[in-house]
Amino acid sequence: MTLTLPPEVLDAGFSLEHHAEIGSTNERALACVLEGRDRVWVVADAQQAGRGRHQRHWHSPPGNLYASLGLRAPCEAEYLPQFGFVAGVALAEAVLALAPELAGHFSLKWPNDAMLDGRKCAGLLLEGTTLPGGGSALVIGMGVNITSLPEALEQEAALLPGLTRDGLFAALTKRMLALIALHGKGTGFDTVRARWLGHALPLGTRMRVRLPSGERHGVFGGIDAEGHLLLGTGAGQETILAGDVFLV
Repeated sequence: MTLTLPPEVLDAGFSLEHHAEIGSTNERALACVLEGRDRVWVVADAQQAGRGRHQRHWHSPPGNLYASLGLRAPCEAEYLPQFGFVAGVALAEAVLALAPELAGHFSLKWPNDAMLDGRKCAGLLLEGTTLPGGGSALVIGMGVNITSLPEALEQEAALLPGLTRDGLFAALTKRMLALIALHGKGTGFDTVRARWLGHALPLGTRMRVRLPSGERHGVFGGIDAEGHLLLGTGAGQETILAGDVFLV
């Protein structure tokens, strides 16, 4: 069945491409924004070349949600990484609105994962590019486990119970509309950040962070005003700008 966008999302200028199968929703959304389209959702029933961070392959069988949102010049380039938190909050609010019984079990993990009882149930991928003539474009990709678990992950995975792909997508598009407005091209990031922390793993959660220079071990201390990870270690609190986080 072909997906549709909720009326209020359509009225706000969003459009939708729904593919039975595609290489990568992120690649297609990026092509759309480079063609001049804005606020375009690309959803596929299955992907053949889905990818996660650092170009890792993302196993994409039918049944899960694979969606990417392409945005033209949503804010100044320096604020583009904040959309990872925008998308994380939107996903959390959509999931918990549909399945309130998951409160206390569903959480967000820096920088771009969602967890269910400590196991990964969704991943986000942000990819940016420079537009011809200047300005920036952003694609936000989301993969959510609903009926099938990805293969060969470095961490345990989980399915989100009680949800359907179509129902979650509809709720997600409405929450993204609201969160993009709340972000206000960067002026509302403090509020977005606070809401993200409200859905985040508990402070003190033990984790290890993989960096190019090696691994750091410590506990989750929140995020700073710019969205960087605060990691509590035996030597004090470290600020992590980028890295892969694994629960211990």
